[in-house]
Amino acid sequence: MISFILSVIVLILGYYIYGSYMERVFGADKDAATPANRLADGVDFVVLPNWKVFLIQFLNIAGLGPIFGAIAGAMYGPAAFLWIVLGSIFAGAVHDYFSGMLSLRHDGKSISEVVGIYMGHGAKQIMRVFTVLLLIFVGTVFLVGPAKIIDGMTGGFMSMWGWVSIILVYYLLSTLLPIDKFISKLYPIFGVAMLLMAVGLLIAMFLGGHAIPEITGSTLRNMTSNPEKTPLFPMLFVTIACGAISGFHSTQSPLMARCMGNETSGKMIFSGTMITEGVVALIWAAVSMTFFGSVGGLNEAMLANNNNAAWAANEISLNMLGPVGGILALLGIVAAPITSGDTAFRSARLIIADSFKISQKDLLKRFWISIPLFVVAFALTQMDFGIIWRYFAWSNQTLATIVLWTITIYLSNLNKNYWISLVPAVFMTMVCSSYIFIAPEGFQLSHELSYGLGAAITIAATASFVALRFRKERHSLVDL
Repeated sequence: MISFILSVIVLILGYYIYGSYMERVFGADKDAATPANRLADGVDFVVLPNWKVFLIQFLNIAGLGPIFGAIAGAMYGPAAFLWIVLGSIFAGAVHDYFSGMLSLRHDGKSISEVVGIYMGHGAKQIMRVFTVLLLIFVGTVFLVGPAKIIDGMTGGFMSMWGWVSIILVYYLLSTLLPIDKFISKLYPIFGVAMLLMAVGLLIAMFLGGHAIPEITGSTLRNMTSNPEKTPLFPMLFVTIACGAISGFHSTQSPLMARCMGNETSGKMIFSGTMITEGVVALIWAAVSMTFFGSVGGLNEAMLANNNNAAWAANEISLNMLGPVGGILALLGIVAAPITSGDTAFRSARLIIADSFKISQKDLLKRFWISIPLFVVAFALTQMDFGIIWRYFAWSNQTLATIVLWTITIYLSNLNKNYWISLVPAVFMTMVCSSYIFIAPEGFQLSHELSYGLGAAITIAATASFVALRFRKERHSLVDL
């Protein structure tokens, strides 16, 4: 219990202390005109109140991540607490704040365009394709996942494909309609519901006298049922993404960068939502470790149910929160991923529009961009859900890594403290490169070879940045 409480306190302190430091490093300007003011179009560029932008951003980035990811991550034991806390403060918040603020400074441009500004034209072209594919993966995951949950909750009232069709219609509307006409009306309600569900679980956990495992020498290890198959490094750091660091967040931030009326709101909207998501992930990880009796009990229950995190989340909500839990589960576990899926498609539309410089004022133009995205997503629903999820997990963290390197180059170019993004960029490079070599959906190499290749790629990436930094400093001296 003590470790959990301290973890929550550290996250909150991290927001106020480290979040304020990042704001100073960036140099947020309260007098600067934001894209929402300069480029208002009544569709995507619309000034919204800060509280609405916060709740929309929170719901955009949350989805199934801090629930399903935290449940799966809890199978590793209390090590999950450390990753959620340290990852949220020193990686996730850095990634989210700077990617959001860079979009804000560059007319609300999509993350692929921002990467192109600092890493070159080739990187921009690759990122355009990569991010659109990632967002289609996200939309597909958050299309099938909620449909399965609703189908289970309703006892087969309608087939899963019937629910998929209904969700697709909703996705089309939320992708096409002006942000202040649809998304800004519904999201605050669902965002509050998700937060209430987390708070309700927290209260039930404390009142129920559940024993949350502490972070000690004996528990700070890989506690999964098959440590050889699921090594803590790098698996844990990809399993828990949205509760620590997630590249998907950088695709969502431009949506809100186009709705902000002041640069100084960035700390609350970008860093604040990341830390809030970290708290939600902590709660779900702690509840998962206690509801099934122990970390071992969680592993046994998950193994008996095909590692189905949706089943675990439903069981926890209904049993710990009672009838109210059913309602909150419907809103939190179902609505949250749906509201991440729709903004995934909306972000994909904007990336394509930015790439080809297509004005989005015309509804018909928005429609023709969106339809192919939904066709591809529907085709992907025919694939095994588990395979889609695993590829999404790796590509998601790879995007986060690329964005961290972009932030590092940006800070370096302005002679600002680039170490705050360089350290997590190096760490995540090692995570993603070793993961793809060792994972079942990757090359399935031995642990030793995977770590060796991962280290080589990490060293090469770091050396490339050092060389870039050295050339910049040499040119500066020549100019003097």
